[in-house]
Amino acid sequence: MTALDLSSPVAVVGTGTMGQGIAQVALVAGHPVRLYDAVAGRAQEAAAAIGDRLDRLVAKDRLTAAERDAARARLTPAAGLAELADCALVVEAVLERLDVKQQLFRGLEGIVADDCLLATNTSSLSVTAIGGALTHPGRFVGLHFFNPAPLLPLVEVVSGFATDVTSATRAYETARAWGKTPVACADTPGFIVNRIARPFYAEAFAVYEAQAADPATIDAVLRECGGFRMGAFELTDLIGQDVNESVTHSVWQSFFQDVRFTPSLAQRRLVESGRLGRKSGHGWYDYAEGAERPEPHTAEKEQPPAHVTAEGGLGPAADLLTLIREAGITVREEDEDNGTRLVLPSGGQLVLADGQTSVEFRDVVYFDLALDYRKATRIALSASQDTSPQTLAEATGLFQALGKDVSVIGDVPGMIVARTVARLVDLAHDAVAKGVATEEDVDTAMLLGVNHPLGPFEWSRRLGRGWAYDLLDDLHLRDPSGRYAPSLALYRHAYATDKREGTP
Repeated sequence: MTALDLSSPVAVVGTGTMGQGIAQVALVAGHPVRLYDAVAGRAQEAAAAIGDRLDRLVAKDRLTAAERDAARARLTPAAGLAELADCALVVEAVLERLDVKQQLFRGLEGIVADDCLLATNTSSLSVTAIGGALTHPGRFVGLHFFNPAPLLPLVEVVSGFATDVTSATRAYETARAWGKTPVACADTPGFIVNRIARPFYAEAFAVYEAQAADPATIDAVLRECGGFRMGAFELTDLIGQDVNESVTHSVWQSFFQDVRFTPSLAQRRLVESGRLGRKSGHGWYDYAEGAERPEPHTAEKEQPPAHVTAEGGLGPAADLLTLIREAGITVREEDEDNGTRLVLPSGGQLVLADGQTSVEFRDVVYFDLALDYRKATRIALSASQDTSPQTLAEATGLFQALGKDVSVIGDVPGMIVARTVARLVDLAHDAVAKGVATEEDVDTAMLLGVNHPLGPFEWSRRLGRGWAYDLLDDLHLRDPSGRYAPSLALYRHAYATDKREGTP
């Protein structure tokens, strides 16, 4: 099944920001486009707004004047649904209410031809439930664009329970012909991105609610250590706290209040107070004119240790040994079957976050996972009230000698980046095992949909088979609510034998 022919008219119902963006994508690709909105006059306003954006593309040399004029000639505001009768594809971008969408598609079904593809851009409702109102739901599919649609490449092509394979394939190929990067997924709450991305926000909020670190510090660690483009607090301020919480709540409810998707009480209070982020002038941060942005906690300068002893290879943090030597600090190595720690001159230990806590041990400082220890500009350390001040000072001085800012946070298991990545990996394995999408499409979706530095399966390959499982298993022992219980899919992955290498 191939993409729609460019001569085939495409209709967009709903002319808000997303509807206009989708219409622009189809228009620039070469289709005749019809715009319809239930509110009189809005389709005409949307057509004018799209025309203005086409002018800006010409000014930026992304479109020629001739291409702009041709596109404008193909764009037609529609006064009623009946004017969409000859369209080969109708995409809706109307109010996120099931009854509204069902009513719209019931009306369209009696107008368009039998082979017209019907699509919803919903981000939170069930594609199956919307299509359930149709007499012929096989031609109904989800086409979830990301905002702004003309700029962001990802499109989730969602098959409802009754969607025909031919319909899903045609939608997929059409999105690709429009210059987008489509990923195929089954109809599951949150689809790919909004399902798997929940821990990025949830774990940051959990660390904050545990009073282990403030928003500015958590954001800085996610950016400067984890390699994420934005921290969870600044990103949700940009998205809108009400919007982000609504998606989280929808996914949680749709999964029958699965504890893994439990919303944040701190975020709920923020929304209740009207602090919705940038759009209201205040969210986690104050955006009023002249307001000072809080700085992340950064430890005072400490002297580096003269030497460290490496017990084992440090696992995912093995690159640190090279960096320590380059900083002129002697590294003594001792073979240990299960050793993954650095022993400091004071006798204290420096250990990569593993889901345990400092308070359980005599003198341990944990350090967080980094995307790239060489490129990271900040490292988080975690210590308990019983940790020796000398051990913490030596650990701080060691990372400062490597050119890193150091943020000391509270004694929370899994710290910040490590627990976030482990949960992303877990939800990704769980989704693939349940037929939501392929590993490749999951990684593509997370890279393009939310700009993560690595897809969860690429994280998993880097960190090793058992890393995420072991960390979450330790976390689950310390928080037996079920939030951190590793999925069966992750368990199978951790204990499976890699037949290509013959090793577990």
